[in-house]
Amino acid sequence: MKKILFVAIVFAIIGLGIFVVSNISQKSKIGPQKITVVTTLFPLYDFAKVIGQDKVAVSLLLPPGVEAHSFEPKPSDIVKINESDIFVYTGKFMEPWAEDIISGITNKNVKFVNISNGINLMKLTDGMPDEAHGFDPHIWLDFDNNKTMIDGMSKALTEKDPANADFYQKNATEYKDKLAQLDKQFKSKLAKCENREIVYGGHYAFGYLANRYNLKYLAAQGLAPDSEPTASDLIKLVEQVKKDNIKYVFYEEMTTPKIAETIANETKAKMLLLNAAHNVAKEDIEANISFLSIMEENLINIKTGLGCSE
Repeated sequence: MKKILFVAIVFAIIGLGIFVVSNISQKSKIGPQKITVVTTLFPLYDFAKVIGQDKVAVSLLLPPGVEAHSFEPKPSDIVKINESDIFVYTGKFMEPWAEDIISGITNKNVKFVNISNGINLMKLTDGMPDEAHGFDPHIWLDFDNNKTMIDGMSKALTEKDPANADFYQKNATEYKDKLAQLDKQFKSKLAKCENREIVYGGHYAFGYLANRYNLKYLAAQGLAPDSEPTASDLIKLVEQVKKDNIKYVFYEEMTTPKIAETIANETKAKMLLLNAAHNVAKEDIEANISFLSIMEENLINIKTGLGCSE
């Protein structure tokens, strides 16, 4: 009921007010201007900035520090999407609200980009969380998927601005080369480890990364951070950590690490951050943090946590 009411309100606002906003927006488009891109998650925001550089004005729909899975757009966010040239989202499993909003957008010039197109979503199997209709939406935690996403971003920018197609393609190619180099580092540095088991005191986000580098991955929660583990779940994780002599428990960004702390306290394990990069804090935005730098830090922590040697 809440969702239906929300959508109804949004449609009403769009129907009554967007005509005026659109007219103002169209007038402001006289003369040279940047391509406006609205993105839902930080990796998409970062990809668009790197590929478009000074030819794009990119905004992140998530406010700094807000947890991605629980986010619902406000009417002002809908107006922002309606005024944009390109709206990029990850897909219905990560942003279940996106398709409803897209269907109500009145500006026919907005290009909608489901960046998961062309990617084989990982199907959740027995022993893994069963939310999101059996598919893991955290596609950006596999570097091959990132390359597909970057191609999709470059294609969208080229279609909106064909005169600068070579510019976008060059930037996309250079970014994919950097991803390939980082992928090689992950494979090399995680090849020889004391153990290959990531115990994560957060929601199920790193299935793609674990699969890519042949790691075992145990998460305390399901696909959403508000899916609280049961006492039985925690007991099993604690027993697993003790049994396998796990020395480090990982915690996630943007949430209180109480679950990881509980496991660590019960097992005398230490704690390390493992950042899924859904979103970043305000100070990170101001410091121009990048997706690549987040993943580089993840590699350092995984290497430490698993006792890997080159």
